[in-house]
Formats: sequence, structure tokens, C-alpha cells
Amino acid sequence: MIVKNIMMYLVAVNILAFICFGVDKQKAKTHQWRISENTLLGIAVCGGSLGAICGMRLFRHKTKHPKFTIGLPVILLLQAIAAVVAYTVF
Repeated sequence: MIVKNIMMYLVAVNILAFICFGVDKQKAKTHQWRISENTLLGIAVCGGSLGAICGMRLFRHKTKHPKFTIGLPVILLLQAIAAVVAYTVF
């Protein structure tokens, strides 16, 4: 049951991250209010790193910012390591 809930959470937060990158890109094009970089990174840290990377690549958004091009893969790697450790310990 817990694994199912975790998986549902991860799917939801990755979809949210993906959508946020798309929305922010669209707002950037039309010079509207934007989603802050801290919010985008925060969603990635909360488990949405894969969705954020996919959104960054598909929408070609934030691809020139090292904070995202390096930071998001590092976050994903750390999350993968944490998942492996958690799986082997628990």
C-alpha cells in the first residue's frame, strides 16, 4: 500500500513539474507573470526531477541555465541513490 501511494505521488509530482515547465515557457514567450526558478527547482527536489528534465528538454526551456542543466540531473541522481538505499534498507 505504501509503495502504491509513493508511486502515485511520484507520478503526480512529475506531471506537475512537466506542466510547470511548459506553462513557464509559454508565459516567457508572452511576457506574462512567470513561475520562479526556485519553485521549478523545488518541485524537482520534491520528487519531480524526471518530469522537470523532460519538460526542460521538450519545451527547450531553461536549457542555458547551469542551475537547471546541471542541477536537475544531479537532483535526479541523488533521488535515485536515495531510492536504492531506501529499498535496500527497508
